[in-house]
Amino acid sequence: VQLVESGGGLVQPGGSLRLSCVASGFTFSSYYMSWYRQAPGKERELVAAITSDGGITNYADSVKGRFTISRDNVKNTVYLQMNSLNPEDTAVYYCKAERPPNRRYWGQGTQVTVSS
Repeated sequence: VQLVESGGGLVQPGGSLRLSCVASGFTFSSYYMSWYRQAPGKERELVAAITSDGGITNYADSVKGRFTISRDNVKNTVYLQMNSLNPEDTAVYYCKAERPPNRRYWGQGTQVTVSS
């Protein structure tokens, strides 16, 4: 099982990034996918989530209207489009695959730094 994130980097405030997470080794289309982030000295927090068929999404209040989660079950990939980034969005971003009751996988993370 692998989840490989990419797309992170350094961006100026107000800029945009698109994160990708490519999955392998499990039936991606059966899993609920989500993005989390962890800033230095803070707990890991849920950013956005999407159901297995992509029909339902939910977002943390702090990113609503700025971030969009989506998935492509043919490409086994989940995306996070991040717009209007601000320094408070600086964190390591992780994707997670989950299928209740007990299947859960994490990626290794990708760093996002928002700074001028």
